[in-house]
Amino acid sequence: MLIILAFIILFHLAAAILLFVSTIHNAWWVVSPAGYDVIYADLWYSCNATCYPIENSHTADAAYLQTVQATMILATILCCVSFFVFILQLFRLNQGERFVFTSFIQLLASLCVMIAASVYTAQKQSFHVASLQQGSYGSSYILAWISFPMTLLSGVMYLVLRKRK
Repeated sequence: MLIILAFIILFHLAAAILLFVSTIHNAWWVVSPAGYDVIYADLWYSCNATCYPIENSHTADAAYLQTVQATMILATILCCVSFFVFILQLFRLNQGERFVFTSFIQLLASLCVMIAASVYTAQKQSFHVASLQQGSYGSSYILAWISFPMTLLSGVMYLVLRKRK
């Protein structure tokens, strides 16, 4: 049982690290125009040598981007909260009652990541100015999609683990 708990803790921490990196790192969108420096864009800034805030001309586009920003931040916070709740429940609750709340929080974090990545996928062209629309997805976007099944699997593992001795 101790080995299973250690594995779940490491898996949860890996998912939290991926969420932090994908939310903070400036590589959701990458544009490499011929003869110019590579331009990286994240949820807040667009950078090559200098960083500029992402500007949206339409209020609907700004709402989509704010949705992605808010849900990624919420997913990261929920993942961290579920880890601390897991540690508290590990020592406080009886067998059978453990980890249900932790699982619920982790599944909410997974849902938030899925919403953020899906909205970004559907609205990627509206987030960027015309000169940046010919890019491709960056490493942070890919990490966000990788963290989705990790947080989902982690939430399911907590439900299965609640019945083990």
